[in-house]
Amino acid sequence: MTVGDDAGGRIDSYLAERLGLSRSRVASLIVDRCVLVDGRVAKKSDPVVAGQEIEARVPPPAPLRAEAQEIPLAIVYQDRHLVVVNKAPGLVVHPAPGHPDGTLVNALLHHVRDLSGIGGKLRPGIVHRLDRDTSGLLVVAKTDLAHRALSEALKARRVGRVYVAALWGRLAESPVVVDRPIGRHPGDRTRMAVAEEGGRAARTRFRLLETWAAACLCEAELATGRTHQIRVHAAAIGHPVVGDSVYGAGRERGFAGDAGRWAKELARRTPRQFLHARRLSFAHPATGAPMEFEAPLPPELATAQEWARGTVDSRHRSW
Repeated sequence: MTVGDDAGGRIDSYLAERLGLSRSRVASLIVDRCVLVDGRVAKKSDPVVAGQEIEARVPPPAPLRAEAQEIPLAIVYQDRHLVVVNKAPGLVVHPAPGHPDGTLVNALLHHVRDLSGIGGKLRPGIVHRLDRDTSGLLVVAKTDLAHRALSEALKARRVGRVYVAALWGRLAESPVVVDRPIGRHPGDRTRMAVAEEGGRAARTRFRLLETWAAACLCEAELATGRTHQIRVHAAAIGHPVVGDSVYGAGRERGFAGDAGRWAKELARRTPRQFLHARRLSFAHPATGAPMEFEAPLPPELATAQEWARGTVDSRHRSW
């Protein structure tokens, strides 16, 4: 390509914009000597000057080590840029130590046939994640351009993510905004905790939907996306998520009398943490069109909700 009036800036930024790749991907191409400027190997910091001839060779995506697996997957929407899925509980999003396969990525490699490659690898671009035992909506990029745009939108808090959660106890007021940083637990590196020093900014807004005997149904809206954020913030205000074995284990035993018997029954009827990513909204990374998706509670949580509703007169019913 010949540089025209759009000259200026560094070559990595220039090519990222024109090739629809991330800057890190362009940087890798430059390191691999795949970019030439007037016949010489480029450097990342090279300035772009009018009249230059830039040649960029983009190799085809390399296969990912993860294998495609025929795992059931609820695809809510897809086009050539992205796919939105309704993740089932129990499904890990990405291969990791302890979960080398059987993940959402393995399922996507089987069900999605038009991946163009993310960062030079033939793989789906994970933009955000859900805990293994959390169900609901998440968006996955098919292209470098979509991955970069969605990741930037997420960082700029332009991606709407609203969850439904059952919390132990009753919120004294609604809404409740929890604005407390989150970091690794100092005594257990597998857990997260509110960390006033060294934690990353985290903000969650809880809104009451229904009041039950010893628990309540809430809407939890994320302004940030830290690991285990809703679960950590809910526990921090004294209302851990029902069924959360990490941050709320045994909480049902903290109630006395009829409330205690009711709480133990709800715990028995809730097979996993009562947390579901209900609504997802964002601007389409290619067209800018507003996109919004909703996923109803899965059957096991809906059944627990119906039982809880049937045992008390709920004062708030907007679900």
